Amino acid sequence: MLKRSRGVCKLTAMWKHVPNILTFMRLGLTVIFLWMILYSPQIEAAKRPFFLDVAFVLFVIAGFSDIIDGHIARRYNAATKFGRMIDPLVDKILVCGAFTCFAIMGMPNLFDWSPMTLAFVHWTVLGILVVREAYVTILRQIAESRGVNFGAVAAGKIKMFLQSFAIGTVLIKAAHVQTAQWGHWFTIVTYLAMIVMTVVSGLQATRRPTKAPQVAAV
Repeated sequence: MLKRSRGVCKLTAMWKHVPNILTFMRLGLTVIFLWMILYSPQIEAAKRPFFLDVAFVLFVIAGFSDIIDGHIARRYNAATKFGRMIDPLVDKILVCGAFTCFAIMGMPNLFDWSPMTLAFVHWTVLGILVVREAYVTILRQIAESRGVNFGAVAAGKIKMFLQSFAIGTVLIKAAHVQTAQWGHWFTIVTYLAMIVMTVVSGLQATRRPTKAPQVAAV
């Protein structure tokens, strides 16, 4: 019975390392994914849709790894200060990196908008995302350094979902529906929803405490 108990403890201890391992695996997938976006124009037109589809699959795998490592962290009580800081940082590298690549590559193409208009849209969206993520990251660093749990909340999770959905939308549009009117409108609506939630979640983060409550002397 004692041996079995020790075995269970060892297994639980092993699982506690899995979330961070998955996070670093996601970082590796992120690097490959971003490279594929930047390299996609070098692929001949006939093969480019498949190339972008592969990039999309890598992105989905990275997204699922984020869900899985969060589940394991909760299931085995493996959430740590390091994990709460590095996990959202990798998410930000993935999201901001993707939208940076999109801005550089001029993606997505929308209606018959001029290159200048498209560039303004792409870089403005990127600017909003980067400012929000940098601001919340600073708040998280301050809070965690003071012993305050600044883990993800509902608004942040919805924001992350919409950002991920927008990235997938851009990839699918570039691969399969570049000129379809419904594709343009769908992308715009997705972008608007993402921007609204990005701003709202950032404002909510401002209200979260970054200091541990003071205990009155008795």
